[in-house]
Amino acid sequence: MELRKLKQLLQLVQHSGITELDVSIGGEQIRIRRGSAASPLPILCAPPAAAISVPQLAATPSAPQAPAVDEQAQCSPMPGTCYLAPAPGAAAFVQLGQQVQAGDTLCIVEAMKLMNSIEAERSGTLRAILVADGDNVQSGTPLFRID
Repeated sequence: MELRKLKQLLQLVQHSGITELDVSIGGEQIRIRRGSAASPLPILCAPPAAAISVPQLAATPSAPQAPAVDEQAQCSPMPGTCYLAPAPGAAAFVQLGQQVQAGDTLCIVEAMKLMNSIEAERSGTLRAILVADGDNVQSGTPLFRID
């Protein structure tokens, strides 16, 4: 199935009230579901919740603190393979020091043979690219630092 047709089907499901779509074209079949308990939600990098102080006994050693999350990091909303350019050998979407606007494409994360554009969540200057082209990333993996 052509990527263009697949994108049209995804938009149809996204913008309509349907929760499941089954399509058979020729010998190819596709099923799109939304709103199920198993569907992943986008995960954004956020500061950790404030720690609740609990009185401890004098003999109990204190627990190590979790590392702080970088609030300026743009993170991957899904697991997959990160591509910094639209095609092999093409120029990267963004360069270090570049001004980006909210909504600008920063990279692509390929998940299950679907190319997902990752857009800037906020405007600012691109200070760091934290992944290399072709790196495997997980949900919540920091990709870029935008000041």
